[in-house]
Amino acid sequence: MKNKFIELDQSIARVMHTCGVPAIRVSFAIIFFLFGILKPLGVSPAEDIVKATVVWLPFGEPDWWLNIIGWWEVVIGITFLLKKTTRIAIGLLFIQMFGTFMPLVLLPEVVYQNGYSIFIPTMEGQYIIKNLMVISAASVVGGTIYKK
Repeated sequence: MKNKFIELDQSIARVMHTCGVPAIRVSFAIIFFLFGILKPLGVSPAEDIVKATVVWLPFGEPDWWLNIIGWWEVVIGITFLLKKTTRIAIGLLFIQMFGTFMPLVLLPEVVYQNGYSIFIPTMEGQYIIKNLMVISAASVVGGTIYKK
């Protein structure tokens, strides 16, 4: 019985090893394309926080930045689909992540409950902090660039 369990466990691990990175690539494509395209269409639930974050930039109106960021995310999603554009995807993603984390500093009243309790994020704060997992998954995909 113990051997059957080990065999099953090893089989499951092999499937995860084979499918894991492709699943991350497809997940990135879906998430970034979908979340990105909502911004220029004017139906993104993140619209207010994006506009509030970019208002300090020295050029461009918040609506302009919302469109740029949305299309940027669409490109991230598409470039994650192909192995030969992975470096582009990861580069764009890391630049985008810098902007994504900015509300944690610039908008504490929006991302932390009671305005400043960093240990109790709001829903918006949780949405931003979960991007640590996105960065980790991008690192896993990037680590496969030279593997066959």
